[in-house]
This record gives sequence, C-alpha cells and structure tokens, in this order.
Amino acid sequence: MDKSDKGKNKKLPIAFFDSGVGGLTVYKEVKKLLPNENYLYFGDTLNMPYGEKTQTELIEIARKIFDFFKRQNVKAVVMACNTTSAMTYDILKNDYDFKIYPIIQSVAKVMSSLPIKKLGVFATPATINSHAYSREINKLNPTINVAEIACPAWVRIVEENRLNQPQSIEQIKEKAQEMLKNTPEKIILGCTHYPYLTEVLNQFFNKENLIDPSKAFAKFIKNDLELCGLLNDTNSHSEKFYVSSNPENFKIASKLFCELKELPELIKL
Repeated sequence: MDKSDKGKNKKLPIAFFDSGVGGLTVYKEVKKLLPNENYLYFGDTLNMPYGEKTQTELIEIARKIFDFFKRQNVKAVVMACNTTSAMTYDILKNDYDFKIYPIIQSVAKVMSSLPIKKLGVFATPATINSHAYSREINKLNPTINVAEIACPAWVRIVEENRLNQPQSIEQIKEKAQEMLKNTPEKIILGCTHYPYLTEVLNQFFNKENLIDPSKAFAKFIKNDLELCGLLNDTNSHSEKFYVSSNPENFKIASKLFCELKELPELIKL
C-alpha cells in the first residue's frame, strides 16, 4: 500500500517515540500546530538511554516500536529522537506503509540555510559517532563547519530530574566549555532532552544562539501532512501514552514538558 493511502482515514493517529520524556518537546510543538489530531506517544524507558547503544541494538528496538505502531494502525510515525533518526531511519524507512519523520533529516534543510560558518551540535554519543548532523547539513551546505560534541550524561540528568544538582551542573559546564573552544555562531541541541538544560547552558551561550530543532521539525511535519492530504479535518482529538517501564517515574518527569492526565500504559514490545 502506498503511504498516501493512509489519507483515506485522516483520523488515524500520529505516533511519536523516544527513549523517555525528551520526545515530548517535539510532541508539544506538533500538538500546538495540529490540535485536531489523534496522538500516540511511546516512551521506551526500559531501554533508556539510546545514546549508549550500538546500531544493531537500536535497529532491533526501533523495529519493535514500528511494529507496535503498525498494529495501532497509525498514519505517521515521528522519530522524536535524534539517536534513532541517525542510526536506524535509512535502514527501516522503506519497511512500513505509514509516513516516517526522522528529526535530523527533516530539519537539515533549515539548519543548512543558516547564514553562518560555524555550527555546534550537542548530542548523544551514538548521534555524534554517526556524524548524521554534519553529513546531512554539509550535503546541502558544505561551507558550514560543524563541531559535534557528545554529552553522555545529559539525558539521565533530565530523565531523573537532576537539573539543579551540583554534579549535573558540572557535567553540563564541562561540555559547554569544550564547545566554546570551537567558537560556534549557533548551537543545535541535538537531543530532544537538551532544551530543558537551557537555563544552565545560558550561563555560557546567548539564548538566541541555542537552537531547539523541535520547532522547525513540527512545522516540517505539519506542512508535509498537509501536502499529502493527511491532516485530520474533524475535531476528534485524543491522546494516549505508553511506556516500557516505570509509568510513575515517566509521569513525574513529563511535568517538565506537559502535564499527563493519567499514568501511561505499561506495555512490553
């Protein structure tokens, strides 16, 4: 079946996934632009953090999640995770009949059009090791020098709500000082968890120089769904949240992003 055939039922849900609550940054932005859609969100807390896993492990994880969404009969899947976008999208993109939106590849056009020469990227080790940001951006604009720095501790700081602990601030400071040596004009927060570290990062960088890709990503998704005739034109909004472990912890951590009305459903893929 052609992916556009999903448009025969525009009410089908849009699904999102991430290793935890970080993908809610993207979900929140898309929901603002598309309030009438039906939504599913899966936080793979059992396998968090993704940034420390191998490509083989990530492909197995992503395939199970895609298979789950296929059973839910979704019309689109948003890879609200930089790591899986970098490591699994090209391998899995043709195996499913729904639209798939990977965050890195989707926003590369916006990033490559920036009128700058030096761009920084903070991301997970897996994303940095893949060089997905520099590769995708330099395909479109080879004149931009991209400095990529891995921040292995940052996801857990957000997931465990440790933003104000001295050790956490020191871990953020260490990577910020490393980035400053590259004198970037703009910095991509290349993990959906990282925008919630902005308060600490603002001690080192001007706020306007930190880029949260979720805003550009949400606009890209809206425009593409509209172009494909897949937007829900009825007022039938619903949302459902799932996790692979610790629903209570997910609900608490999600308050940084959005208030959940009830505990997410615990499922095993």
